[in-house]
Amino acid sequence: MKRRSLIGLAALLLPALTTAQTKPVPRRSDAPTLSAARTIVAGAPLSVFLSNPPQSARLAIARPDDPADKAIVVVEPRNTVPALPTPGAVGAYELRMTVEKNGAPVILLRQPFTTTEPSATLAAPERVGRGQGLPVRGIGPNGEQDRVMLVKPDAPADADGPRFFPAENVEATLEAPDQPGIYELRYILHAPLAEHRILARRAVKVE
Repeated sequence: MKRRSLIGLAALLLPALTTAQTKPVPRRSDAPTLSAARTIVAGAPLSVFLSNPPQSARLAIARPDDPADKAIVVVEPRNTVPALPTPGAVGAYELRMTVEKNGAPVILLRQPFTTTEPSATLAAPERVGRGQGLPVRGIGPNGEQDRVMLVKPDAPADADGPRFFPAENVEATLEAPDQPGIYELRYILHAPLAEHRILARRAVKVE
């Protein structure tokens, strides 16, 4: 009876011992990964940190419920810390790493993030002579296509005029128009889902 009891006890303990000795499978060191900020100003560049991306990988920004073949932004990463233009509209989005299989994108990795309300500031003299240089400073989301422009106050948001791109340098000198009058300095957000959105204005008198 004693021997049978020991055998029975061993049978009960065996599953527990087997479970205790089973170690979780470690993550492969060569598996692809991505990480980025979880919150960012709408329209600002999103830096993504990558490791071991597949050769055909793409980075995409989409709405969380969008299928794999629908995206707002798609970029082919050319280094391990690429920057993606984020949507200029406030909301919830998803950063994705995709690869193409059988002619269609397949999502390998995903990370949610949200965008917050964008804003901008402008600094410049209130007056400038005709045809003279106007020193300007413009700070905002600083997306690649954002611009600071000097135009007439009633000009449409997509009007052309002396401009510079804050993503390249937040300070520049713009040439004032030859015609005197009241003009308007603008910081214009130009991002996916929000093109030609005026974030800041400042009056400038050309004399």
